[in-house]
Amino acid sequence: MDCIQSIQKAIEYMEEHMLEKISYEEVASQLYVSNYHFHRLFSMITGITANEYIRNRRLSMAGQELIMSVKRVIDIALKYGYESPESFTKAFSRFHGVTPNVAKRSGILLKSFNRLVIKIKFEGGAAMEYKIVKREKFQLLAKVQAFRNESISEEGNNEIPDFWKQCGSNGVFDVLNRQASKHDIYGVCASISKESSFFDYGIGIEYEGGDIPEGYRIWEVKPILWAVFQCIGTNSECIGETWDKIFKEFLPGSDYNMLDETDFELYPENSHPDVFCEIWIPVKKSSKLLQ
Repeated sequence: MDCIQSIQKAIEYMEEHMLEKISYEEVASQLYVSNYHFHRLFSMITGITANEYIRNRRLSMAGQELIMSVKRVIDIALKYGYESPESFTKAFSRFHGVTPNVAKRSGILLKSFNRLVIKIKFEGGAAMEYKIVKREKFQLLAKVQAFRNESISEEGNNEIPDFWKQCGSNGVFDVLNRQASKHDIYGVCASISKESSFFDYGIGIEYEGGDIPEGYRIWEVKPILWAVFQCIGTNSECIGETWDKIFKEFLPGSDYNMLDETDFELYPENSHPDVFCEIWIPVKKSSKLLQ
C-alpha cells in the first residue's frame, strides 16, 4: 500500500503549496525518493504527470477566480505562477478554450479540474502471475544513455525504443554478445539522485570479466529481493501494459513495497515464445510480512 500512500501524500503536498513555486522535483524531495521514481509512479497511477496536475489545478482555480472576482488578469496570472499576462493567456486558452478576458464575461463555459483522490478499484478478479526471487549482486557490461525524467510519460515519445533500434543498427548487440557466453539481454533503469532531472538507461549483458570496450561501462546491480513478471505478447506494447498492472494491481494489493533501486527488463536467450520479456522490480517485504 505504500505506493498509494505516497501518491496521496504527494497530492496533499501539492494542494497545500499550489500557489508556491513547486514542481515534481520538489514534491519528490518531500517523499525522499528520486525524481524519476516519483515521476514514473505518479504517471502510472494517475495517468498524468505531477507537473500536468499542478498546471491543470492552477488553471482551473484561476478560471474560478476570474469569474468570481474583480481582479485584473495580470494579478491572477502572477498569483498562479505566470510571469506575464501573455504566458498566462496562452496556457489559459489552451486549457479552457477561451482567453482570460473572454472568461470574465457572464455565461462563458470553463473547465474544472478537481483535486485527485486516490481510490483502490477492484476490477475483474483476474490473477496476475509473479514470482519472488532473491538474487546476489551481479554486474552488466552495458551501453548507457541518459534520458529526461518526463520523457517516459510524454505521449508518442519513443526515446528508449529508438535507443534500442540504434543499438541494433550500430553493432552494440554484436559487441555485447562477443563479451559473454550467456546471451541474455538486459534493459536496465537506474536509481538516481533526488536532485537529477535525468535517469540512466542501459542495454547490457552479464559481465564475465575482461576488457571493457570503449563507450561501454560496468553497471553493478545490488543483491536484493525481486518481484518478476512475464510480459506476454509479440511486441513491446506488452511492456507498458505489464508496468500498468504492476503499479495499479500488484503493488497496491500486495505486501511488498517497490524500492527506489535499479529495475530491469530481461530478454532471455531461451524463453517461451509467448513471453516477450520479463520485468524485474526491486522489492522489500512490508512490516506486516516481517512480523
